[in-house]
Amino acid sequence: MSITVLVADDHAVVREGVIRILSDDPEVSVAGSAGTGDEVVGLVLGGLRPSVALLDLAMPGGGLDLVARLRELRPDLRVLVYSMHSEQEYAVRCLTAGASGYVSKGCAPAQLLEAVRTVADGRRYISEAVADVLASYVLDGPRDRPHERLSNREYEVFRRLAGGESSGEIADALGLSVKSVSTYRSRVLEKLHLARNADLTRYAMEHGLLD
Repeated sequence: MSITVLVADDHAVVREGVIRILSDDPEVSVAGSAGTGDEVVGLVLGGLRPSVALLDLAMPGGGLDLVARLRELRPDLRVLVYSMHSEQEYAVRCLTAGASGYVSKGCAPAQLLEAVRTVADGRRYISEAVADVLASYVLDGPRDRPHERLSNREYEVFRRLAGGESSGEIADALGLSVKSVSTYRSRVLEKLHLARNADLTRYAMEHGLLD
């Protein structure tokens, strides 16, 4: 089986490292690379047809909306999210958005290759940590914590605000206007029953949502 991969990460060192890991497998080849979500979409619209898109969530123009958009543009494209974010908090959202799997940037090279092979084969890649979370949803039902009621975009804005990013930085990273970020901030504060950014940081720390 020949597997072609599009590698997307805004950090050149990380991107090149991933490319080297993938290139060590004779059945895997890198079809292209990108540093932003816009570059990924441009490559796909331009005719690049990889088997798997390996996406960093935190790159500019990335995030959960990019996962959903790629699934709309190329329903047959298998999206594997490769992120530093907590598996327990982000993996379920990624799978719901249309990703075929989720791996942590802290994983071993062998695990990354296993994940790529699994999703390329048409299956979902779920780590033990993610399996535990999914099992709890099935057996116990959603925990229904306030942040779990946020939309994907609201959740991304929330985590960035909680991490200390400014509205301008968030706007640049997510491809939004500062006004839109302000609107999302207001919605998040209302849904979480909080008053200011410092409250968001405290809430995120209490629930283990910051890396």
